[in-house]
Amino acid sequence: MATATPSLERPSPLAPLNSLFSGIWSGVRLLGANRVGLLGLLGVTFFFILCFVMPLIIPLDDKVKIDQIYAAPSLLHPFGFDSQGKDVWTQIIHGGRTLILIAVGAAVLATLVGAALGAFSAVIGGRFDSALMALVDVWLTIPQLPLLIVLAAFIRVNDPWTLVFIMGLLSWAPLTRAVRSQVLSIKQRDFIEAARALDLGTSHIVFREVLPNMMSYISINFILAITYAMYFQTSLVFLGLVPLSGTNWGVMIRFAQTRGAIYSSDSFWYIMAPVLAIALFQLSLVALERGVAEVFNPRLRS
Repeated sequence: MATATPSLERPSPLAPLNSLFSGIWSGVRLLGANRVGLLGLLGVTFFFILCFVMPLIIPLDDKVKIDQIYAAPSLLHPFGFDSQGKDVWTQIIHGGRTLILIAVGAAVLATLVGAALGAFSAVIGGRFDSALMALVDVWLTIPQLPLLIVLAAFIRVNDPWTLVFIMGLLSWAPLTRAVRSQVLSIKQRDFIEAARALDLGTSHIVFREVLPNMMSYISINFILAITYAMYFQTSLVFLGLVPLSGTNWGVMIRFAQTRGAIYSSDSFWYIMAPVLAIALFQLSLVALERGVAEVFNPRLRS
């Protein structure tokens, strides 16, 4: 009597992609269940559309109109006009892209350096760990913003990449210490001991075993690093330590101060528009960080 042999089905080549989309959708659903996190996600999405999509539709008003100086807001011009009669709303639309990209770039660099150094320090241990932690302790005692101001005064920042590099390398130390503490708590687990027993190497343990299990913690710190980088960048622009070329929320605040807008009662919305844009974007990031924390940590969910 012949027995039927089970058919071996080949896994679909789209299985990993389907798994990825399923995980993303599950995370979005959990994020949507948290009201604060959902508001943060909607806020970040709004600013992404505002700064990266709407500039393709709405042109920048760069014409000087003397008769429109500090003109009052209207339906077509929600924030009125600036000290040269230019529409403030179009400046808000075109002024966030560079600011956000530089902040994200600096946060990516700081997160990569900090997470890698912290993980290597905890896994290797010994003199390397002691020397690196001593360097981190010294680095953390230096105020970052004053140091950034001093460096920007002596180093000519001619392009955004230089600013990304400077801010990223100045922000690695806090995450390094935090990641090291987290890795010390998981380095004795069975999967780490198995990787060591198989002699898979330090790089494999760090990048394939340790850091993937810390993506929730790293993601939260990455979001917070964006907020710090935006504050630092806006401060440098306001102090005039970086080139004031192009349209930028920080440049708008700088021009409002240097062109005497703060002394005019008619320029309220011209001054407040970039301040509100930066504050609301930062608030959206903080709310999103809270929601992401609950997605990754079930103990935080009600």
